[in-house]
Amino acid sequence: MTNCTWPGNDALMLAYHDNEWGKPLHDDHKLFEYMVLDSFQAGLSWRTVLHKRENFRKAFDNFEAEKIALYDEAKIQELMQDIGIVRNQLKIRAAVANAQAYLRVRAEFGSFDKYIWQFTGGETVMNHPTSYAEIPVKTAASDAMSKDLIKRGFKFVGSTICYAFMQAAGMVNDHFEGCTFK
Repeated sequence: MTNCTWPGNDALMLAYHDNEWGKPLHDDHKLFEYMVLDSFQAGLSWRTVLHKRENFRKAFDNFEAEKIALYDEAKIQELMQDIGIVRNQLKIRAAVANAQAYLRVRAEFGSFDKYIWQFTGGETVMNHPTSYAEIPVKTAASDAMSKDLIKRGFKFVGSTICYAFMQAAGMVNDHFEGCTFK
């Protein structure tokens, strides 16, 4: 058996790999958290964001979209001073816009889960990679998701970020063939 090697020996990364990554997620609140965290990952390593996840939860009201959607300029500036998170003003503002867009999508579709899983037909796409070279950074499904999210007002949701989100939420399973956590 060959487990995925990307977590390395980092305990937090290993726990994330073993317990979250690639496991189908249908909880709206957690899906929104993943969407926000993946948008902060743009241009950074997942390790950086994962190690700040608890700080993000505190700073962003435990990812309560209803609260984040109402953040004003004072709150944005407060977040810019928080050394525990990624202090990128565009990404912070995107989190607010994404909370607003998320609430609209949830209202339209009845749940964010119902909306987001349509991009894989409601099923996990099971890939069987044997090396990192076989794992794409984006697909036609992530392209379609990105295009639709942007149309609906989401920010920092390019196709590569959408594919990372799909992996995190278990919409795509890219665990190595033979990984004990596949």
